[in-house]
Amino acid sequence: MYRKILVGFDGSPGAKAAMRHAIELARTFGAELWSLSVIEAPQWATATVGEVDEQRRLMEQELERLQEAARQQAAEYGIELHTLTRIGHPAQLLVQEAQRGSFQLLVIGHSGHSGVWGIFLGTTADKVVRHAPCSVLVVRW
Repeated sequence: MYRKILVGFDGSPGAKAAMRHAIELARTFGAELWSLSVIEAPQWATATVGEVDEQRRLMEQELERLQEAARQQAAEYGIELHTLTRIGHPAQLLVQEAQRGSFQLLVIGHSGHSGVWGIFLGTTADKVVRHAPCSVLVVRW
């Protein structure tokens, strides 16, 4: 049923739950498993270039650590996890990568790091479900 699965992964509890589901689905269907982590472009009007670069570097290091833990978790089930990291808007990049990579399923957590802004602007999950080119599994945790 699913040959390629993409999971949105930011290390939040919702993303970790989505990863667990995605690993199980990849094992069940013998599917390729990919994760996409997104570093949101800072929106600090007063930040210097150096501050923005430092924040990006710290986020890359943290995501690399989280992705390695997810790769090890997948490997325990005999699944190879391919990881991608991009800079930009999470919902937009998840939808674009799902289309570009011809994924049949996109797995995301119901809530991540969006916090209170999700109430006003709509969550990443809401946006992905509206625009994804494939089926979307939204995992509640």
